[in-house]
Amino acid sequence: MAYHVTLIPGDGSGPEVIAAARKVVEATGVDIQWEEAQAGAAMIEKYGTPLPDETIASIRKTGVALKGPITTPVGTGFRSVNVALRKTFDLYANVRPAKTYPGVISKFENIDLVIVRENTEDLYAGIERMVDENTAESIKLFTRKGCERIIRYAFDYAVREGRKKVTAVHKANIMKCTDGMFLDIAREIAKEYPQIQFNDSIVDAMCMRLVMYPEDYDVLVCPNLYGDIVSDLCAGLVGGLGLTPSANIGVNGAIFEPIHGSAPDIAGQHKINPTAAILSASLMLAHLGEGKAAASIEKAVERVIGEGKILTQDMGGTASTEEFAEAIITAL
Repeated sequence: MAYHVTLIPGDGSGPEVIAAARKVVEATGVDIQWEEAQAGAAMIEKYGTPLPDETIASIRKTGVALKGPITTPVGTGFRSVNVALRKTFDLYANVRPAKTYPGVISKFENIDLVIVRENTEDLYAGIERMVDENTAESIKLFTRKGCERIIRYAFDYAVREGRKKVTAVHKANIMKCTDGMFLDIAREIAKEYPQIQFNDSIVDAMCMRLVMYPEDYDVLVCPNLYGDIVSDLCAGLVGGLGLTPSANIGVNGAIFEPIHGSAPDIAGQHKINPTAAILSASLMLAHLGEGKAAASIEKAVERVIGEGKILTQDMGGTASTEEFAEAIITAL
């Protein structure tokens, strides 16, 4: 069976990691018909936007995309291609695994947790304005629908993946309406899943516990802003952003991407770590129902990193992006 997938190389070093991920996917033997589309800063001059209509149309047609990192201007200009895609396709669940691999330089072992981040609401809804020249205002938007579906997604994910515990992350002691509603809904939904252990944690305490006892956690379900911060913290626990994939799952599609930035300072130098992009492609295959191929990629990544012979610079080696990808293909 052939699957149609939109391929978005992205900005900076994005094309390098996405090319590596594409080769690894093709090496599994799964029949993917790629439809390449463009997004990013380079598109602004040609289209007047970093997200051309043709790219949106392609994702709408295929329903699935593998995407490279895209540069987001700071302070001015187009808000964010990522945010625009999440809104356009209602990609409400951002799933970010964080797992330690033997051979990676890290202060911790035996971390295997997943952050399930609400992806469309909270302060990232972009409802903000200048009240006057000295005062800016931003609205923290939570809806019952948004809270219910992300929390239920986290519990369903835990059941499906054989995980044991869900932790709701919040600041309900201060944000009593928004975070308070999130926590109340989490407690109610947890009653429907007696087989899953449930607890909750205030976000600042959560950050402290994660750097002290990360092995105690399994699935974390978070509002948008906290999820963004906590997922980067967890990436740091397991060796960095270069090792951390993500999936954006929604009502009208799914987009898979590494969570790291576009790294324009090393673009074209062929030394960026493609692991996050390769593991994102593995998540994509699992989403398509190709679980065996997805698992084979993760096992190959674990083997190559564990052997420690062919690693990129950030992992302590000297291999190029392409050499590392070829090692993964050989391990397959």
